[in-house]
Amino acid sequence: MKTTTLVILAITFFSFSTAHAAPVTFDWATVGNPSNTPDTEVMNDGTTGYGAVANTYRISKTEVTNAQYTEFLNAVADADPNGLYSTFMDSDTRGGITRGGSSGSYTYAVKSDSIGNGPGGADGDDYTYGNKPVVWVSFFDAMRFTNWLENGQPTGAQGASTTEAGVYSIGSGWDEVRNPSATYFIPSENEWYKAAYYDPSGGTYYDYPTSTDMLTDINNNLPSSDTGNSANFWQSGYTTGDFSYPMTDVGAYTASESPYGTYDQGGNVWEWNEALLSSSGRGYRGGGLDDSSSFLPASYRSSINPTSELGGIGFRVASIPEPSSLLLGAMASMGLLVRRRAVGVS
Repeated sequence: MKTTTLVILAITFFSFSTAHAAPVTFDWATVGNPSNTPDTEVMNDGTTGYGAVANTYRISKTEVTNAQYTEFLNAVADADPNGLYSTFMDSDTRGGITRGGSSGSYTYAVKSDSIGNGPGGADGDDYTYGNKPVVWVSFFDAMRFTNWLENGQPTGAQGASTTEAGVYSIGSGWDEVRNPSATYFIPSENEWYKAAYYDPSGGTYYDYPTSTDMLTDINNNLPSSDTGNSANFWQSGYTTGDFSYPMTDVGAYTASESPYGTYDQGGNVWEWNEALLSSSGRGYRGGGLDDSSSFLPASYRSSINPTSELGGIGFRVASIPEPSSLLLGAMASMGLLVRRRAVGVS
């Protein structure tokens, strides 16, 4: 009887969640192995001990894209009092979003393709914007995006029920702390680090997020020549793109995933994390398209003022596992236990 009730509850929850699915969705990587030990790698600033996370969580396999951020802007930024949109998203070739109309009736769209300017500059290869990582976003913008996700992706003016509360109560940029009951959030530095570098099969850490410890393995080939250790970064003889149209689509390096199955945690764009580093600002990691491979390893961390909006910094989001998944997992374990008892297995 109890098992039947659990099944009904699980089906009801799943049906409710599916019926009310929101337009912005993510392909998640589940990061398990809770309570893992921290890394012993010494950072460029002399600190150490990153990567330990007590619980199972999910992290988006790729960065937030221009298409996803455009949905956010159209939902809450018809007036945009908090500057979620930067004009550089339109005027700079790295930005991928246009804005039309006037305050109170703004509308947003992904930029049109740039013909013949795709990665590598190949003739006839077009540079498309929808699946490129959103940039020119501050830590404030990232917090407000995750608040919007947490609040169910509502449509309306920027306020407590849309962008200003939910996961983070927006303040100075230095004093926001994640709501412990939040479903969506910006990854902490430890969560970001574990997803990129931790090897769950061996309980150790790689130096690079393509599951290697060797710098000599890393290359910046085009995605079509992905070796399994490829990323979009700058080096002598730069080939991935030029600095006007430099980005690759999120997840384009399909063979160069982390042990947990994330993409682009090295190269393409730097990514915000929740870390607050003294008076210098919020943390970011991962290296970018116009930086050398020396910024890609696990040992490099940095920070910047949370108000900063740059053409080389984006973000990805993290989440707790769906309650339905946890419930179904528990039910499966319960069923296995019942079966073992029925056949006399101890």
